[in-house]
Amino acid sequence: MFATRGRPIIGSGALLLSLVLCMSACSGDKAHEQAQVRAAPTAAEADAFVAGVNDDYREQLPYYSAAQWAQATYITEDTQLLASRANEAWLEYLSRKVQESKRFNDVDASDDTERAILLLKLSTANPAPSDPDKRAELARILSKMEANYGAGKWCRSEGDCLSLPAIEKIVNDPTATPEARAKAWLGWHETAKPIREDYVRFTELVNQGARELGFADLGEMWRAGYDMSPAAFEAEVERLWQQVSPLYEALHCHVRAKLNARHGDAVVPKDGLIPAHLLGNMWAQQWSNIYPLVEPYPGVGSLDVTAALKKQRDAEYKRLLAAFDGRPTPLDLAELEHAADAAMAVRMTRIAEDFYTSLGFPKLPESFWERSLLVKPRDREVVCHASAWDMNMQGDVRIKQCIEPDEEQLTTIHHELGHIYYYLMYNGLPPIFQAAAHDGFHEAIGDVITLSLTPEHLAKIGLVPPQKADDKALINAQMKWALDKITFLPWGKLVDQWRWKVFAGEIKPADYNAGWWDLRARYQGVSPPVPRSEADFDPGAKYHIPGNTPYTRYFLSFILQFQMHKALCAAAGHVGPLHTCNIYGNEEAGKRFMDMLAQGASRPWQETLEKLTGTRQMDGSALIEYFEPLLGYLKEQNDGLSCGWDGAKR
Repeated sequence: MFATRGRPIIGSGALLLSLVLCMSACSGDKAHEQAQVRAAPTAAEADAFVAGVNDDYREQLPYYSAAQWAQATYITEDTQLLASRANEAWLEYLSRKVQESKRFNDVDASDDTERAILLLKLSTANPAPSDPDKRAELARILSKMEANYGAGKWCRSEGDCLSLPAIEKIVNDPTATPEARAKAWLGWHETAKPIREDYVRFTELVNQGARELGFADLGEMWRAGYDMSPAAFEAEVERLWQQVSPLYEALHCHVRAKLNARHGDAVVPKDGLIPAHLLGNMWAQQWSNIYPLVEPYPGVGSLDVTAALKKQRDAEYKRLLAAFDGRPTPLDLAELEHAADAAMAVRMTRIAEDFYTSLGFPKLPESFWERSLLVKPRDREVVCHASAWDMNMQGDVRIKQCIEPDEEQLTTIHHELGHIYYYLMYNGLPPIFQAAAHDGFHEAIGDVITLSLTPEHLAKIGLVPPQKADDKALINAQMKWALDKITFLPWGKLVDQWRWKVFAGEIKPADYNAGWWDLRARYQGVSPPVPRSEADFDPGAKYHIPGNTPYTRYFLSFILQFQMHKALCAAAGHVGPLHTCNIYGNEEAGKRFMDMLAQGASRPWQETLEKLTGTRQMDGSALIEYFEPLLGYLKEQNDGLSCGWDGAKR
């Protein structure tokens, strides 16, 4: 989802070379630095140090972002080289500034300065070793792993190769045979094999970088970024999981029974793990694509948003074709298809923008529309994984997403614009504070908006027929939403559970894949569709592993979004069940929302959360409240079934 700090296109190597030269020149005279170390630092010097870092961010990050954007939107060996060199230079800069910041560890500085220095130390997910050769090696590995993911293809035969979006269409299709979906699943997971050894070396390098900063390993460093001790944070994540896990277990039990009835005991056991490829998602992280198979009351309350979007897209294509002057060639037809896709991508993004502006948020800047990548280009490879980018910390914001006309993509656009508006709201802060209260906040913002995409709202904007108040329609709507929101919870937790264990040495390289599937069985209750071995590297088939984006943020966001939604509904004066609330058009809720976002990372997240919700603790009770109607239905449906699975955490 969001690319940590934006990663901006670079026209030539000159910009990047200037960055590298600047990084070198900025190191200063070593003798002068040694003299500074000998002198007792003062609070004023600490303030000046932070001010200098903020100035550096404003000056240098646009170049780094440009190199990363180029690689993500135009995958070649050249852009990989440019991105690698930019990454190396940025890692060197951060490492050097973190080392310099240690001078002020015992200085009685202002709260803002102390917080800025702490955030500086935690500002990268990829702490680099101080050794320049190892730092360069880390940068090369990071670029290689991300490029491998972006260029990955499954070749069914010579000349018949599919990239991820096309492969996902097969896995996501509940009408495809289990065998066809298993082949597509395997085809994509095979693409991760080449980076298995790279990941081993990557782990060694980032762990060394984390140890140089005083942490036991990279996992402990990541867990230190939440205004509490790493141990306390780990316990907090487990507490939240225990709070909401009964919802997942009830849904898992019901879905397994439905799949068993369709496919039989030989494919889906009545009381065991669900084969991951049958859940309508490459990673079985969200199951909304199998809604037609588990719809509680077939045909009650039409919620087929995808069909409406595809109809609009086809109408756009017919309009373009009718306006074409002359008899189109096959190449012309392909261009018209692409133009229709692009027009539909803009239309869907405008739908999402409209929701934010209805709350009082500003319109997106024109540069957003000029510079974003909204549809997969026909002429080159790109990383299609959706992400939001803040290119210069001053309003150059973009998203990168290969948008297709379906409901999942529309929801994702709302999510990505949440990042974009968070950037815009805190762009007035000093650069070090231009971040979320904690990373889970950044992931929650757009999803808070999606909770107002109620059936009534979707009908209002013409994507589903007018909805009648009906208990059966309500259960259908809740089931569809639960297949997105509840099913994600264990996945959101386990991805970093695996990495924390890898970084800590609890899962050795010889057990990478076994450790991955052990956790997936324990938390998700799923199994691989085909036998796996340590020749495979299935974690690497998920972008956030080669991209090294921390993942617990997403788990937290799925807790926070319901908690924030409840607070915004209260601000909007909503009366009635939480699941019926729609804040569209309510400027009071929008003002409360924007006020919270504008704080960025300037204060501990507990204060920021309290500003909106009145409480300083994350809490899953709003999520449980939201799905109360569905939970009652599931309890009835699961009566007499054997729920749970071997290895499930109780």
